Amino acid sequence: MTHFKRWALAALLLVSAGAARAQMETDEATPVAAQEAAAVQPAARNTDAPTVAERISRIKNLWYDTGIYGFLLKEDPAAAGDPSKTSKTVLPFGAGQFVMIFVCLILLYLAIVKEFEPLLLIPIGFGGLLSNLPFAGLNSPPVLDAAGQVLEPGGFLYYIFNAGVNTGIFPILIFMGVGAMTDFGPLIANPRTAMLGAAAQFGIFFALIGALVLNDFVPGLNYTLREAASIGIIGGADGPTAIWLTTKLAPDILGAVAVAAYSYMALVPIIQPPLMKLCTTEKERRIRMKQMRHVSKLEKVVFPLVLVILCGLFLPSAVPLIGALMIGNLARESGVADRLSDTMANALINIVTILLGLSVGSKLAAEKFLTAQTLGILFLGLFAFAVGTVGGVLMARVMNIFLKDKINPLIGSAGVSAVPMAARVSNKVGLESDPTNYLLMHAMGPNVSGVIGSAVVAGVLYKLCGG
Repeated sequence: MTHFKRWALAALLLVSAGAARAQMETDEATPVAAQEAAAVQPAARNTDAPTVAERISRIKNLWYDTGIYGFLLKEDPAAAGDPSKTSKTVLPFGAGQFVMIFVCLILLYLAIVKEFEPLLLIPIGFGGLLSNLPFAGLNSPPVLDAAGQVLEPGGFLYYIFNAGVNTGIFPILIFMGVGAMTDFGPLIANPRTAMLGAAAQFGIFFALIGALVLNDFVPGLNYTLREAASIGIIGGADGPTAIWLTTKLAPDILGAVAVAAYSYMALVPIIQPPLMKLCTTEKERRIRMKQMRHVSKLEKVVFPLVLVILCGLFLPSAVPLIGALMIGNLARESGVADRLSDTMANALINIVTILLGLSVGSKLAAEKFLTAQTLGILFLGLFAFAVGTVGGVLMARVMNIFLKDKINPLIGSAGVSAVPMAARVSNKVGLESDPTNYLLMHAMGPNVSGVIGSAVVAGVLYKLCGG
């Protein structure tokens, strides 16, 4: 054992000596410059540390990227050097965004607290809120290089808008859902009420003419014929139709038109009753209408088929909206496609409503909304809606001169396309005069007629002004 320990100790000494000699050879082979560089390497790393000036510059850059700084900007950074993109608002760019955020919060207040069309105003208000947050870029287009390659993708609101609204797909899908939820039985049972729906469209043409007339009397207004047609369609109180026509004729004013259309739809219970009472007497509001006849399933199935064929023969430009409306209604009335009808009336229309609302809200940008043009649109839209309401009521009064079975003029106000809210308002005002006189089902006739009528008028205007 003693000899073994001696031999192990000798081997260990030999290995240690060899390792030391190898290290010496390596040090001799290493260039002196490399050794010096290695010696000063820690000092070189220290020179990479930012200076005080660089730290201050970085802090400033963080401030320049905040939304607070964005609200202080006088001009849109994206419009620098491009006069065509310069804001025409009376407020500085950042201040305009700040104001629009409060406008969007008001829309959300009306939707959540007052329950005015919450399914529409919530996504519209929130989309507008997102689009006016400085530097968020949710509505910005993609950045491309000279070869057209994407350097930086655009915001998600930009892609949603271009995919669904700019192509006109969202309004058409909405019409499918409306058709699947609508019963055309009251219109089929009493076809005379279609005249009331047609008369309610007079507001569209009054507003169109009014927009062109205002060009000569109000400084700062310069509506083209396409823009005037888009403004006029607000009078139909049909949001999807207004969006569809405006994207075709005047996409620059889409935000104002959509907000006006949906806002006046939401304010039907406030706007219509005073006009209805102004245009009728107490005796007329008490008129009782006969109970409607039963409408067979065959009639309800044939109706959408006949209507879409007639539309294709006489007004092809309205087929996209009328066709979508009727395929939804056919799925409902056929009784053999419950899954399709249920999908259109629930899942499909709910999903599209969310995306459509966000897309419309994305167009509530300050530089496009806070202008004299927009204020004129809001005024003319209210005028069109009021004329449409009055037109339907007065048409009923004129028809009563020749009819043996009188029509309660209150249902004429339901000729605007706000389904079924306008019909409910007609019923409510009627009950105020006679608590036993229920007009809801009678009012649904002109109400659904108004949906068809506004779509037809939109097709006519598209053909005349831009188709």
